[in-house]
Amino acid sequence: MTDIWLPLLAGLALLILGGDLLVRGSVRVAERLGVSPLVIGLTLVGFGTSMPELVTSVQAALAGSPGIAYGNIVGSNIANILLIVGASAILFPIAIASQALRRDAVVMLAVAVAFAGLALLVPMSRLVGVAFLAVLCGYIYLAFRQESAGAVATKAAALEGVDPAVTPAAAPRGGLAVPLGLAVGGLLMVVFGGSLLVSGAVALAESFGIPETVIGLTIVAIGTSMPELVTSIVAAVKRQSDVAFGNIVGSNIYNILGIGGATALIAPGPVPEGIAAFDALLMVGVSVALVAFAATGLRIVRWEGAVLLAGYGAYVWAIWP
Repeated sequence: MTDIWLPLLAGLALLILGGDLLVRGSVRVAERLGVSPLVIGLTLVGFGTSMPELVTSVQAALAGSPGIAYGNIVGSNIANILLIVGASAILFPIAIASQALRRDAVVMLAVAVAFAGLALLVPMSRLVGVAFLAVLCGYIYLAFRQESAGAVATKAAALEGVDPAVTPAAAPRGGLAVPLGLAVGGLLMVVFGGSLLVSGAVALAESFGIPETVIGLTIVAIGTSMPELVTSIVAAVKRQSDVAFGNIVGSNIYNILGIGGATALIAPGPVPEGIAAFDALLMVGVSVALVAFAATGLRIVRWEGAVLLAGYGAYVWAIWP
């Protein structure tokens, strides 16, 4: 049992420490570059914390385990919204910038609908993979282009008094090397920690004879989402709402377009019927719920977080053998 529990405990320790470094460094990088924490949350933090999902899904697809590959993608998005946003909002209500709602949350919902529709109708071919990756590149370009210094200042002023984390601060001083080093170091720790956690969790599940699809949708999905969980909770505790929300939205977009695209490109094949007929549609439903909660007062409050968290408990109970 040492080869199961040791990776689990070591991975958890790396995730906690790395998550703290990642948030600290990322916020300082945003200040140095003159962009909002939202953009850093969407890109450096959001995409970076999805690296365990990328490695796991591609490896599973190449190994002929589509249930783990696509179950990981869909299950991670469901866990990101219900488990991670729910837990973060219970700790501290999450204030949401209107720009994040109008652009990023809408993109997240649109790509979830696209994935669910394609999963029901056609196999995930290399053409679909190329299209997903192209859309991802376009989205990243659009996000950076729209986040000019003027737009950031306007957004910060509009949110002043709503969330202290987005109140304009004094002009940052110092170079970029130290905060970037903190962010990259924290990112490497959460990626490696997530990998250790997943390997231990899968070994534990297989020892109990749990089906492959359920492993992908729950244990692997939660394990690879641990970087997002730790990073979002740390960001919530530090009142960095833009990082917390941007991390989840960015991760969900990247999971579908980046990881789904890469998986389809490297190992094309159909999404397992059970995932396409139920879990992918549920992913769309919880994405709609997140956008609806975010649109009411531009914040996700504690009772909404509790509803999301309870929803995740019900989901795991429903699919567990």
